[in-house]
Amino acid sequence: MKILKGLLLSGIVMFSAEQICAQSFTETALLFSRTPPVGSARIQGMGGAQVALGADYSSAYSNPAGLGMYNRSEFAFTPGLSFSNVSADYLGQNTNDSKSTFSLPGLGMAFHNADSKLKGILGGTFSISYTRINDFNRNLTYAGTNKDNSIIDYFIQDATGGTPVQFKSGGELFNTPTELAYNNYLIGESTILDPGNSKTEYFTDVTGIPSQREEIETEGAQNQWNFSYGANIADKVFLGLGVGVASIRYKSKKMYTEEFVNEPLSDLLLEETLEIRGPGINATLGAIFRPVDFIQFGVSVATPTAYGLTDSYSATMNTSWKNFEYLPGEFINNESAKTDIINSEYTLKTPWRFNTGATLFIQKHGFVTADIESINYGNAKYGDSYDGISYENDNEKIKSLYQSVINFRLGGEFRLNQFRFRSGYGFMSEPFKNEQNSVARVVQSISGGAGYRTEKFYIDLAVVHRYGDNSYRPYSVNSPTSPLVTYRQSNTNLLVTLGFPF
Repeated sequence: MKILKGLLLSGIVMFSAEQICAQSFTETALLFSRTPPVGSARIQGMGGAQVALGADYSSAYSNPAGLGMYNRSEFAFTPGLSFSNVSADYLGQNTNDSKSTFSLPGLGMAFHNADSKLKGILGGTFSISYTRINDFNRNLTYAGTNKDNSIIDYFIQDATGGTPVQFKSGGELFNTPTELAYNNYLIGESTILDPGNSKTEYFTDVTGIPSQREEIETEGAQNQWNFSYGANIADKVFLGLGVGVASIRYKSKKMYTEEFVNEPLSDLLLEETLEIRGPGINATLGAIFRPVDFIQFGVSVATPTAYGLTDSYSATMNTSWKNFEYLPGEFINNESAKTDIINSEYTLKTPWRFNTGATLFIQKHGFVTADIESINYGNAKYGDSYDGISYENDNEKIKSLYQSVINFRLGGEFRLNQFRFRSGYGFMSEPFKNEQNSVARVVQSISGGAGYRTEKFYIDLAVVHRYGDNSYRPYSVNSPTSPLVTYRQSNTNLLVTLGFPF
């Protein structure tokens, strides 16, 4: 799997609410499976808890049974502004990077029908809605002086054991960053030094201490259109069913540099670009029960999303040498090499999602609501690619790395005449069976909001602050001093929902 060899160098760069960098297809599966709470500004202001609520276009995604609580038709949309900040620590140096993005996280149309002719069914609502379920727009920058090793050490380790034939078309390291390093003279076969040396061992002329820096930018999103229907049975039971048409659009660009002093090499630059795109489909079934007027219980089940994905990877390396005599009579200065554009097609199924929730109403003064989500990230699974490449090893790694988790969300709303005041909290549990690099990858969020409602329109505002810790290795060498980046990522989202009942 040629593309995998290249990506394992420093990892596929992935930004979600909780993580930035991932490694190979194994963590791609986690990135596309671990989605944060979503919804309108009303729902987001309450921590994303909504399984036992209704009459909101967000119900089409979370629990379509909530659509049965509409008593009028409605159009609503939610523009948003996101601010991302990443604080990274690398080799004792702290670096901050940020990015802001304007988007449309959601919109929906609800068409209510109160003239049902079926016994016991008081009415129903059909909804078409759009939801941004994951946002990848982030930046990460880190820098530091590495006294222990260089990325060149990784290239030597990666190449050792194979003759230079491995860099030719069809070879194991063809179209990888290690091949680019070979073509840029960063590494060479040891027979250059002595014809009697092994043909499967490599050396470098660069042995100094590098100043390292990497800038990583990702963009794109996971989106989903829902076509859902919710029915009202005697104002006691609400049932719903929906079909989701999802899509992934992800792009990362990485620029990794090393600079040297008193070495034949001034600097090296490795640029990697990855794009992943593809559609998916799923279904959601839900129910809400109202045994008495002051309490509601909700449950929903979302099937795995079946994606058909296409990715495209390419890399370029440039090096600046100081008119260095690499071979007798052969001097090198500015060198460069690039891979082909490597395309792969494959399928991915994300895990089932099970949600339960309860809402307690405090007369007409407001309510408190809570959700519990169960999901087993180890059940994400790749299908074999269309060109015959097997993902069996990746699927085994997914099962061994990831675990079943319980995520929860809690929120409340206070009502004062036409005004609404909200707050909430969310917690996403550690997805790994064992902590990676001694960093727990839990994600927490705190939120608040307010709203104003009339017969003709309503407006809701929300502020959501989400944060979590993570770690990332730009490359791995067989050494306890393999470089490690630790970072805290925080996202602040400002949302406004405008709704127009009709």
